[in-house]
Amino acid sequence: MQEKWQRSCLVRVDVLKPKLLIVELWGLGDLVIATPLLRAAVERFEVTLLAKPYAVDLQRRLWPEVRIVPFVAPWTAFKNKYQLWRWPLPHIIQLRRKLMDERFDAGLSARWDPRDHFLLNLVGAKKRIGFPRMRSEIFLTEALARPEREAHRYESWRVIARALDMELPPREQIFIPPIAQGRGTVLVHTGAGQSIRVWPLEHYRSLAARLRSKKFRVQIACDADQRDWWLRAGEENIATPVTVSELVELTDRAAVFIGNDSGPGHLAAFCGVPTFTIFGPQLPEWFAPLHPQSEWARGKACPYLPCSDYCRFPEPICIRKITEEEIWERVEKFLADRMPQPASA
Repeated sequence: MQEKWQRSCLVRVDVLKPKLLIVELWGLGDLVIATPLLRAAVERFEVTLLAKPYAVDLQRRLWPEVRIVPFVAPWTAFKNKYQLWRWPLPHIIQLRRKLMDERFDAGLSARWDPRDHFLLNLVGAKKRIGFPRMRSEIFLTEALARPEREAHRYESWRVIARALDMELPPREQIFIPPIAQGRGTVLVHTGAGQSIRVWPLEHYRSLAARLRSKKFRVQIACDADQRDWWLRAGEENIATPVTVSELVELTDRAAVFIGNDSGPGHLAAFCGVPTFTIFGPQLPEWFAPLHPQSEWARGKACPYLPCSDYCRFPEPICIRKITEEEIWERVEKFLADRMPQPASA
């Protein structure tokens, strides 16, 4: 009888949690960076996350108590985002009704994006928290001051957390679970969300050859549009993960991760894998992976850096001019500090 009463009380407490809508409509890396806030929020709120469909795979690994509402916002497309006749308006209307029916007590976005703020207002969240831009404070009930311009993206989530009376740890104190002992694979992922962020594949091929000559076991992973290039280059055992779950499986076998500024690197870092990131048009101060042992190579100087991936030159000099020797020198030290005993080939 007592056990039944206790279960009833637990259910009642859960029902009384206020409903919180979190909007993060952009990339895989952005969702991973939001993880500390999502994990803290479920302790006090019934959390719904509006995000791209791959958030469902992330949920299983990173925040199982968060409810996911998948949505590919048409304004997050890289090109032609405002061709309104292509927008899935019936789906957007249906989604709005669904979210309005939830009667959220609060909604938030950590982006200074008026579209997010309008959306929070549109779905009727009672309390709407965000960083205003272009007078978007008219859609918010609590407009927050942005962190310093040089601050990491994670700092925006810390400011948001304080508005919810929560405190997130500083970046260097985030708990990252250690990886299992005995892993010996260097995972080299050559893909990225935009081609402007990709260090030349021929450089990655040379890097892999050098690693193998030092008896490191290397697993090449790439995006689907890079697979044929790697096959022509003679790479036989290529992983081409299509889903986040497949990417997690690869990451869980890796001792370290080497790759471009992209979602897979952020995911690897939060799964406990130290990362070495080759940056191009973005700033590591803003988007370095959150693992405390992560390192990176900065993109070459450019008058337009950061350019939000819209390069003004025929090719992105910021990443294409990073030489093999520069990266090898950094990677060799990175591995020496983390994998002092190379795995047998």
